Amino acid sequence: MVRRVGDVYRALADPTRRAILDELQDRSGQTLFELCVRLTGRGFTSTRQAISQHLGVLAEAGLVVIRREGRYMFIDLDTSPLQQIYQRWRVTPCESDT
Repeated sequence: MVRRVGDVYRALADPTRRAILDELQDRSGQTLFELCVRLTGRGFTSTRQAISQHLGVLAEAGLVVIRREGRYMFIDLDTSPLQQIYQRWRVTPCESDT
């Protein structure tokens, strides 16, 4: 179950966080450095510390998984909270409508 639906919506409300998710959709498993470089290429001017804070909000909402290997931090996309929200409000036809 989604930790809190409000956390997911709050995480998605910020354009920088949506850009982070877009980048991870293109290529999951990036390091923080790679993610910062790719976001800069898209015109975002956030610092590495700001990106880290955004990642914390996304991780709290369950939209990213942060894993450490040695001194490197890898970020993976997790769309399961979005799928759970979709399943919750998905409209299904009633049997009497068919």
